[in-house]
Amino acid sequence: MSQQLGGQPIIILRQGTTRNRGEEAQHSNIMAAKAIAGAVRTTLGPRGMDKMLVSSTGDIVITNDGATILNELSVQHPGAKMMVEVARTQDDQVGDGTTTAVVIAGALMEQAEKLLEMGIHPTVISEGYRLGMEKGLEIASSLSFKVDPADRKTLIKVADTAITGKSIESVKEKLDGIIVDAVMAIAEKTDGKYSADEDDLLIRKKKGKSIDDSELIRGIILDKTRVTEGMPKKVNGAKVALIAMPLEITKTQVKAKIKITTAEQISAFSEQERAALRKLADSVISSGANVVLCQKGIADPVQFFLAKYGVYAVEDVPEKDLKYAARALNANIVNKPEDLTAKDLGIAEVVDEDDDMEITRISGCRNPKTVSILLRGTSDYLLDELERAVVDGTRVVMDAIEDGTYVAGGGAVETELLMKLRNYAETVGGRVQMAIEGYATAFEIIPRTLAENSGYNSIDKLVALKNAHAKGEKTAGLNVYTGDVIDMLGEGVLEPLRSKRQSIQSASETAIMLIRIDDMMVTQSKNPAAG
Repeated sequence: MSQQLGGQPIIILRQGTTRNRGEEAQHSNIMAAKAIAGAVRTTLGPRGMDKMLVSSTGDIVITNDGATILNELSVQHPGAKMMVEVARTQDDQVGDGTTTAVVIAGALMEQAEKLLEMGIHPTVISEGYRLGMEKGLEIASSLSFKVDPADRKTLIKVADTAITGKSIESVKEKLDGIIVDAVMAIAEKTDGKYSADEDDLLIRKKKGKSIDDSELIRGIILDKTRVTEGMPKKVNGAKVALIAMPLEITKTQVKAKIKITTAEQISAFSEQERAALRKLADSVISSGANVVLCQKGIADPVQFFLAKYGVYAVEDVPEKDLKYAARALNANIVNKPEDLTAKDLGIAEVVDEDDDMEITRISGCRNPKTVSILLRGTSDYLLDELERAVVDGTRVVMDAIEDGTYVAGGGAVETELLMKLRNYAETVGGRVQMAIEGYATAFEIIPRTLAENSGYNSIDKLVALKNAHAKGEKTAGLNVYTGDVIDMLGEGVLEPLRSKRQSIQSASETAIMLIRIDDMMVTQSKNPAAG
């Protein structure tokens, strides 16, 4: 942004702009990337450590989820922000593997630093990394296995791998089943392909009892209770009506006055109002409904009539929850109670009120399109981490069902990438070969970190893994509990292929972008207080 004119530089940057050029800019980005990767590296794997994040307001988050950790950090460096974006993209696209993606990106930048010191141009490094990424994605796909969407046993292993290492590991066996059953319930087959929408899976958190009391509800949970004590607390064989309009006399659209001069007129007016409200209640009762979910309010007389006929009613149900209920119950939302027919009703085995949590539970729906997971825990911190684990688990099971593929975990894929990419580099030649070799070496970081976080010598375990893969054991990985190199398929450590592909792609593309930067211009915002 400066040019030489008559030997004098012409500066056209605004006042307060700081600028880093050449090696200084590259070094700055490399250091930022390594710092971000280092912040989450110790959380990788089943035996990774947790981080405690304390905000300026004193709010505490305890987690080992890479995306959560980086989202909570106030990152200022532009290069570091791009690394945070790697985690965010991985979380959005896959739901798990965020730490892996960030750690690989950091290792790629570390290898780039060594290549730059050797005098290899950033463009050559970028080209080598691009070729390495393309070959790496091809290798990862070749290492995948097919999974049937109805194969509950395999899907449970996928969920178990995602949950293992969380602080709620003690109940993972129960959670695995809940997660897989929930995803299988909402998965739909269209044109021969399966899909599962995460918005169709509701997660509700309620403090109290223990995490072992968490449950899957084939229906929905409402943070509401019945409108009056006179209504039944539990309804078996529920026929549920969903009404959008209020069950009360609504105000007119225009201003109007009613002039009453006698006691008879008052009585007649009251009787007419009561009859209109009775008609609203009769419309619901005549449809055969014994449960009513109303988006608006329910007038006291209507409550009385509904209670008299044993109808369980809930008022002020949020529109979002009413739509979830419609999908769970396969019911129709009607605007006016007089439009309600038996065909509009949803069927559920039980609708009941839970005094302990002050919720309404609608369960036992027929072929629900929406299901709910109720999480219990003794503290908010525990519930938050439990929710993060369940979200990760559900997302990876969705990935496996939608793609129909999975790979071995435990560093097996990364070790195979390391070996195969080095062989591939030899076929390329030139300086690009050195860049591809550096790209391959970056994948050492995953098995190394798994070993270090488990208390083992990383060099010994890496050598053992390489030996196993050299013998053709493509699914050999590190058992972090015993330190043995074993078959990850037999151990049941499985991950969706999508997670590996996304981590390779996100990390590589971010590293390529950062390597090519040789000039950083940071504009400081003008301080209004300074005038």
